[in-house]
Amino acid sequence: MALVGVESDLLGDGLKRVQGEIDSVFDAFLPVPDDTRARLVKAMRYAAIGGGKRVRPLLLVSTAELFGVDRTAALRAGAAVEAIHVYSLIHDDLPCMDDDDLRHGKATVHKTFDEATAVLAGDSLHALAFEILADTGTSSDPFVRSELIATLGTASGMNGMAGGQMMDMVADDEGIEYDLHSITKLQQLKTGALLAASVEMGAILGKIPHEGRAHLRAYSRDIGLAFQIADDLLDVTGDQEKAGKALRKDEEQGKQTFVTLMGVDQARDQASALVEQAVAHLGSYGDEANLLRALARFIVERDR
Repeated sequence: MALVGVESDLLGDGLKRVQGEIDSVFDAFLPVPDDTRARLVKAMRYAAIGGGKRVRPLLLVSTAELFGVDRTAALRAGAAVEAIHVYSLIHDDLPCMDDDDLRHGKATVHKTFDEATAVLAGDSLHALAFEILADTGTSSDPFVRSELIATLGTASGMNGMAGGQMMDMVADDEGIEYDLHSITKLQQLKTGALLAASVEMGAILGKIPHEGRAHLRAYSRDIGLAFQIADDLLDVTGDQEKAGKALRKDEEQGKQTFVTLMGVDQARDQASALVEQAVAHLGSYGDEANLLRALARFIVERDR
């Protein structure tokens, strides 16, 4: 089912609001110092402020709101997840990784500054994420802060995003052809882990016990896979100007993706089925989960 009417307006308003709010959080945490660190912080601000859809923070904030969490606390946690996401993009764009010149419609960090500054900007955003989560302004409960840190740490490292990136790089370097099962595992780590962490962290802020989050984990698992299938489809069928980044790179590099393994039509059908399955996992909620439902549908309909 496509986004329609009220649901589309709800999503548009939600994305617009959270984009401005996350920019404000980064602005507060990243004042430019009056010394020679200024270049580093300017690079961090360049990457973190004024770009990106902010899907991960909106997932976190929308989940937290189901449980009456203070919005300021949720936004801080959302900015932490986004800091990890932005750091990964800075490093992905480097010549030693994907070697991209364009991100969010503007020159990548290493092109605007230099490679060494880009590396340090990514490193510093990684550290900033955990500084934010460890701060009592995010939660006064030390057990909540600890679980937030553990969740994001796991989603970021070898058992999450970085592990998925390594699987992707090894396939490129050694010419390994993954089957559908392996591609699914790769993308559950590389793309799905941070999306899942966003939902999980919203529930952690709401002090929902681990066993009470199973339906939310199922929702996030499904949208994580749908998100990557949509990305693979965009790489093949998307408009580079709208996407704000280079497209057709997977095909040029001979990468195995959901589209190469399933074909465009089957991949699109699979993404849609995953989204409807994700929405079904929210069946115990009423209208208060409409934004999460709209986000799921947006994931397969986006053009960037």
